Amino acid sequence: MTHHPRITVIGTGYLGATHAVCMAHLGFEVLAVDVDPAKVEALAAGRLPFYEPGLDELLVETLATGRLQFTDDLARAAEFGDVHYVCVGTPQSAGSDAADLRFVDAAFTELASHITRRALLVGKSTVPVGTAQRLTAMVQKVSPAGDQLELAWNPEFLREGFAVRDTLHPDRLVFGVESPWAEQMLRAAFAPLIDEGTPVVVSDLATAELVKVAANSFLATKISFINAMAEVCEAAGADVSLLASALSYDDRIGGRFLKPGLGFGGGCLPKDIRAFRARAEELGVSLAVSFLHEVDQINLRRRSRTVDLVRELVGGSLEGVRVAALGAAFKPDSDDVRDAPALDVARMLYLEGARVVVYDPKANANAHRIYPDLDFADTMAEAIIGADVVVLLTEWAEFTDADPADMGVLVASRRIVDGRGALDVQRYRAAGWEYRALGRPAGVGVARL
Repeated sequence: MTHHPRITVIGTGYLGATHAVCMAHLGFEVLAVDVDPAKVEALAAGRLPFYEPGLDELLVETLATGRLQFTDDLARAAEFGDVHYVCVGTPQSAGSDAADLRFVDAAFTELASHITRRALLVGKSTVPVGTAQRLTAMVQKVSPAGDQLELAWNPEFLREGFAVRDTLHPDRLVFGVESPWAEQMLRAAFAPLIDEGTPVVVSDLATAELVKVAANSFLATKISFINAMAEVCEAAGADVSLLASALSYDDRIGGRFLKPGLGFGGGCLPKDIRAFRARAEELGVSLAVSFLHEVDQINLRRRSRTVDLVRELVGGSLEGVRVAALGAAFKPDSDDVRDAPALDVARMLYLEGARVVVYDPKANANAHRIYPDLDFADTMAEAIIGADVVVLLTEWAEFTDADPADMGVLVASRRIVDGRGALDVQRYRAAGWEYRALGRPAGVGVARL
């Protein structure tokens, strides 16, 4: 059985659907489960409920092999699987920073109540440390298999836009296990990746739970650090992009994620660092992660500071100003608008009286659902026609590659705020644009490095 364990994936959101498709692609028999029959039907027909480069083609390919199936029947999954991956969401609780574990608890206990033989339940969701220990007791109590049912934790490290590559060629695998058998089962369930040379870290449950949130906290801190430096640069008349370039040559620091701009968003980093702080407080070590509050605050200030730049550029009032907002997703190559800085800035501009037109290559529909009051354009050209100011909010290649001279023909005024520090300043200024960016002096035409 351990040579080719049969796999189930519980939850077919972003993480679950990606994991199910990739595991089937690696040669495993996979049954993916969701409580939403419409989602199950769409996936079984080869339609993804979200945008992720390359995953739609891979879904169609793996369905054709017969190794991947979708169902809304947990009892069927319990009978089918040897290794069950639980991939349901852990959103921020209403009214607090803590993670909402209702979906995780329900998925584990409902599945366990149907399992009658030895099997391994594997959590992949990002949860507060201590959750796996609590769930172990819960599932063994409700399962007919009793303590024959074991639990492990295997955090995911997917980056939206690179999810297929990150699943098929991860930089590491973390196995939080309580027995040699659980480790053996996970090694069997990831054999193709381990055979490729992927490093494996075997740990206790608590350490495995901490890895993802520690990684996200470090990343958030690095992003907020350079954005804090941008605040200092604005006050001092210095250029944060040159500062970041100089820091990046230090191999102790490195240049990755040392990118000044609008900051982080999405469904992971903001909620994860808040949940981490909430859990640390419960554990009596809130002081150890109190700096994460400031990391969060620096990140949020970048949004209001971007609005300040737009306001300054148009002379002090946004009332009636036509603004082209380029981007709505929290990052390029994604249609995810959860806690998206881009959409937040567009909303703040609108609330100050601007006539905002938003365009995003993939996220228009999701953004429109959240903010129906904003106007949405179907093309970049339509968004910028007659604009008094253009604001780059998500660095899609379509925007960063656009020709400033061509754009200049369409706009009412050649004024641009580069919220991501992603544009070639000299090209824009040569084409007659007033260019502003966070942490950069107003009138200096320094080439992008």
